[in-house]
Amino acid sequence: MLPAIARPLLAPHLPADLAVTWFATVEEAKAGIADADIAWVDMQPPQLTGEVMAAAGPRVRWISTIYAGLDTFPLALLRDRDIALTNGAGINAVTVAEYAVLGILTAAKRLDEVVRAHDRRDWLADAPGKRELDGSRALVIGYGTIGRLIGARLAAFGVAVTGVTRSGRDGTLGPDDWRARLGEMDWVVLVAPSTTATRAMIGTAELAAMKDDAWLVNMARGDMVDQDALLAALDAGTIGGAFLDPTDPEPLPADHPLWRAPNTLVTMHLSGRSQTTMFRRGADLFLANLAAFVAGQPLRNQVDLHAGY
Repeated sequence: MLPAIARPLLAPHLPADLAVTWFATVEEAKAGIADADIAWVDMQPPQLTGEVMAAAGPRVRWISTIYAGLDTFPLALLRDRDIALTNGAGINAVTVAEYAVLGILTAAKRLDEVVRAHDRRDWLADAPGKRELDGSRALVIGYGTIGRLIGARLAAFGVAVTGVTRSGRDGTLGPDDWRARLGEMDWVVLVAPSTTATRAMIGTAELAAMKDDAWLVNMARGDMVDQDALLAALDAGTIGGAFLDPTDPEPLPADHPLWRAPNTLVTMHLSGRSQTTMFRRGADLFLANLAAFVAGQPLRNQVDLHAGY
């Protein structure tokens, strides 16, 4: 079972003996996955993708998705039924990394205030943001594919980058070490996968440890930040600000206090969508994995259903 939106990219390359059901609606997807051996499932919002996965029939052996975050998917069910899951880690890596750098540059130069002045037709007499990236320090929590791309791009601006990984590999900090270094950082960037271990990992204590002009840049999941604690820190001015691509919940209600919080930019989880190649890359990954699946070879991006990423 495959998404109709990807049909032009997939159909010319599929094996001739493969019986395919193409879906465009939730109802078609649930009906199709009930009889499929293989399914590529992607729908908006991601909760719908999870619903379709939960409707998988007894024959399903492998499900593919271009989502990198898995927090809305029935991982326990897939684990119990021994269904392989591959995700889209890396498909959006470049555009998310670019968006993170956009957020840091916007915060440093306060481009948001410049844009508002432009809308008012107000010629500013001075620059609202005067920070230089050169010589600043960034902590990138989750130094995987996206984190390393962010680090490389920030390093080109003269930022000293410290990565955080679960293993502390390659000179990065481990999960027990990064909190002690928060007070050194000008930019705290979140790109770690969302798991039970990362929920509310930035809370009152972590925000209190940050410099009063440091910015939090969240490119991961909204639930990694205690939003009540963040709102309190922003309102009190104890951190410099926050650039939030994801939020919790999504969409963020119009009356949510994050919209009016000082020095806060909410970008509606658009980072991964600010590109035109997502489905092309997703199709290439699916076709490569299809060939591997048929040949009994390892799948790329196979999720550890116990770890949750």
